[in-house]
Amino acid sequence: MDSFIVSARKYRPTTFSSVVGQESITSTLKNAIRTGKVAQAFLFCGPRGVGKTTCARIFAKALNCQHLTEDCEPCNACDSCKAFNDSASFNVFELDAASNNSVEDIRSLVEQVRIPPQGVKYKVYIIDEVHMLSGAAFNAFLKTLEEPPTYAKFIMATTEKHKIIPTILSRCQVYDFKRINDNDIMRHLQYVAQQEDVVAEEEALRVVATKADGALRDALSIFDQLVSFTGKNITYKQTIENLNVLDIDIYFQITDYLFSDNVADALLKLDEIIAKGFDPQNFISGLAAHFRNLLMAQNPNTVMLLETSDTIKRQLQQQAQKADRTLLLRALELTNQCDFNYKLSNNKRLSVELCLMQINANYLFKKARQSQER
Repeated sequence: MDSFIVSARKYRPTTFSSVVGQESITSTLKNAIRTGKVAQAFLFCGPRGVGKTTCARIFAKALNCQHLTEDCEPCNACDSCKAFNDSASFNVFELDAASNNSVEDIRSLVEQVRIPPQGVKYKVYIIDEVHMLSGAAFNAFLKTLEEPPTYAKFIMATTEKHKIIPTILSRCQVYDFKRINDNDIMRHLQYVAQQEDVVAEEEALRVVATKADGALRDALSIFDQLVSFTGKNITYKQTIENLNVLDIDIYFQITDYLFSDNVADALLKLDEIIAKGFDPQNFISGLAAHFRNLLMAQNPNTVMLLETSDTIKRQLQQQAQKADRTLLLRALELTNQCDFNYKLSNNKRLSVELCLMQINANYLFKKARQSQER
């Protein structure tokens, strides 16, 4: 049996240009190499799965590449790049601070720093999850970080920047990685699907991108899960079934019910959703997101803020034209408040039902007022 490699590893970027959604950071790193103004220490911060460690590895490889491209990309062909790609480089060291967080571990690293690089310009130290270092370990690291040998470069990565002590932050160039937007994730998933000969509907991949919440690694893990579930034909229906995600058509239906005289139908639909095993809080947060999208769809200037397919955008615009903006704002406020108070409620289902009835009551009240004014 062939050994399976997960997509997150198989399609891990090896050049700056292949990094998804972090163009400003990769451009800055390439310019630093181009101008020769490479700082002694870098701190890469941001959510999980957005490319911090990947960029650290590409940067480390590029610093010692013997034949950089015109765009300051590693060539992946020289001896240094080959050694790095084969995990056999003696000049790039990776330390997982989650499991090597003691003073002794840092002292061992400091001892290594004294040994100059072999055959290349720099020794690069990549420290992942650096916030896990103990206070004593941070203090043992300070002097080396402030005055390292000219050949030593430190690249640290963390998901919790607030846990890094100020004396460390002041010695680093800090790069804040952003969440990757759904469109970028979806396009990358389409590329991976094409490479793997997988047929995937656009809406299915968009659901995956939304579920990943800005983390490309999570999206690729979900993609692998769907390939195992569906074979090589990923459909929207199979995706929402496997990921236990509510169909977006439900939110369109519920909205039509609430902004009409059919609140009973909305409550029956909620009962049907709960009977299928969906969490009422996921439903109410999804409904709040739908109201937000309708508000964005009402203004041509904000339609671009909708991270969804053209088909869904048209549906949102059609429904938004029929909805009153004031009622939408109030509905968004009520659903957001219900979501916020959900965990404190003793009768969670009642809190969601009450929210739906209040939204409908606002509609009926406004309708009655308009009738009186006529």
